[in-house]
Amino acid sequence: MTSSDFKKKKLITPERAALILPTIISAFIAFIIFSAFAVPKYVSSNRVNNELKEYKRKVNELPDLKLQSQIISQNLEKLNNEKARIINLISGTSNLDTFIKRLGLVGERNNISFKSIKPISSLKFVGSNNADIQNELNINPDPLLVEGVKKYSIDVKFDAQYKDLLAFFRELEFQENIILFSDINIELKEENDKSRSKNESSYLDVTLKMIVYGKI
Repeated sequence: MTSSDFKKKKLITPERAALILPTIISAFIAFIIFSAFAVPKYVSSNRVNNELKEYKRKVNELPDLKLQSQIISQNLEKLNNEKARIINLISGTSNLDTFIKRLGLVGERNNISFKSIKPISSLKFVGSNNADIQNELNINPDPLLVEGVKKYSIDVKFDAQYKDLLAFFRELEFQENIILFSDINIELKEENDKSRSKNESSYLDVTLKMIVYGKI
C-alpha cells in the first residue's frame, strides 16, 4: 500500500475537520440554548394547557355541583325540620320553669293542694362520642333524650280528693311535654271525722316522681 492509497482511504482530513468541528460545536450550543429556553417554555405551556383544560372541566361541572348543593341544602333543611319536630313532640316549647308554672295552674284548676314541688336532677343529651363510657358504666341511653332536650326529675307531694286526682292526671296527659310518673305512693289522709261532712270524700296524701322532658 502506497502513501497515496492511504490518503485516499483516510476519512477525516484536516480540511474536513476544519469544516465539521465548528458545525458540531454550533449544533451542541444550539441544543443547549434550546434546552435552556425552549424546553421550559414547552413544559410551562403544557402546564398552562392542562390548567386550562381542568378549568373548563370544572366550569362544565359547575351546574351539576350547584344542583347537588341545592339537593344537599334541601335535605339538610328537611333534617333540621324533622329534628325540630321531634324536639317539639318530646319537650313541647317550654322549659322547666314554664312547666312548673303550668303544673301549678293545672293543680289549681283541679283542687290540688301542693305541699312541695322539688326538682331533684336534670340530664342532657350525650353524644355518640361518649358511647364507650356509657357502655363501661352500663348506662342505658334514654331514647327520648335527644339533642336540644333536657330530662328533669321532680319530686311532687300534694293532697287531693280521688275525683280531683283523676282529673289532674287526665289533664297532665294532654300537656305538650312528655311526662312520665314513677314511685307513686297514695295514702288515705288521716282526718278528724267531725271535721268532714258525710258527702265529702276523703283526702289522699300523694307523693310521686315526675320525669319531664323540656327544652334546654
